[in-house]
Amino acid sequence: VNRGLDPYVLGPADALGVDHPLVRGIPTIWRHTPAPYGPLFLTLGRPIDWIAGDDVVLGTLLHRSVAVAGLVMIVWALPRLARRVGASPVFALWLGVANPLVLFHLVSGAHNEALMIGLMLVGLELALRRPAMGPALFGGTALIAAAAQVKVPAVLALGFVVVWCARHRGGRLRDLGWATATIGGVALATTVTIGLGTGLGFGWIGALGTPNVVRSWMSVATELGLLGGVIGSVLGLGDHITSVLALTRDIGLVMAGGVCLLLLWRCWRGRVEPLAALGAALGAVVLLGPVVHPWYLLWAVIPLAASATQPAFRLTATAASAVLAVVVAPTGSDFLFRAWVVPSAIAAAAITLIVPILLIRGRTPPLSATLWASTPAVRPSAS
Repeated sequence: VNRGLDPYVLGPADALGVDHPLVRGIPTIWRHTPAPYGPLFLTLGRPIDWIAGDDVVLGTLLHRSVAVAGLVMIVWALPRLARRVGASPVFALWLGVANPLVLFHLVSGAHNEALMIGLMLVGLELALRRPAMGPALFGGTALIAAAAQVKVPAVLALGFVVVWCARHRGGRLRDLGWATATIGGVALATTVTIGLGTGLGFGWIGALGTPNVVRSWMSVATELGLLGGVIGSVLGLGDHITSVLALTRDIGLVMAGGVCLLLLWRCWRGRVEPLAALGAALGAVVLLGPVVHPWYLLWAVIPLAASATQPAFRLTATAASAVLAVVVAPTGSDFLFRAWVVPSAIAAAAITLIVPILLIRGRTPPLSATLWASTPAVRPSAS
């Protein structure tokens, strides 16, 4: 970006050369692919490049500082959102912030989900305040639109803000139209301002399919497509894996879209809170999408941490987060030829965990008590 090149057309190796220090650390599969991220996130890389230059270690630390900034926003927003729906703010922080997936992948891996989720949750906290009209709504909408300019899945939150606002204005079709026009206008203005202001425009739209080059073992749609292709080959029907994979991925996206529409309808009719509906919708997008990385699950887990009160969800989400945090490395690759990292990491984590526990022993409630505690008898605020 600082060299005046288009990151939505050129891959890292095309722009910098294969011998550049930054390119040598990038997996081969990503060296010639354009960036699928929004212009806001890429613009944040400009000062990092000015400061770090070709220093990979310093650049990594600065990118992690951006992830920490996103984490700070999550810490601010989660307990406030939890109190609004009568959920436990303590557990929201346990699962949404102290989650090993957050620490190992969002922070250590410097993934931009931290910034996306942080901006999205702060925007929701502002936009879902009553009355359903005013500066808080517009400011929250702008922040959610900015989150989508980091990574596009955050745009789904705007739909739930729209139906929430329409419901509180009367729940009629004209209220839905008004909310769509108003919130959509603010979001569009924010998107255009960021695109033109950064000078990167809207090329990110055409690069959204970049992650699909990976065949992710965690994606249901991808696994079914690969299985179908293999079965066809075994039966002598020829190698049609690519075609079958494209079909199952499209079916998965259609199903995810159907789930999102159903949740938007239920939220508009007041049958589900917008935060819980958003978490479930993002979960459907992740699980039925073409590519799934462990940290993608946090799109759903973090909003649900502040809205889901069922002990079964709490236990399942806690266990799944702990397992997935160590099954896949923060880079997204496996531990082949570097299995020594696992015992070293376990030893370091044990030491890091034991010392704080000894220091705060008896001063804070244990996680088990928070996990199984009944939901506080708090009347949810109007939302």
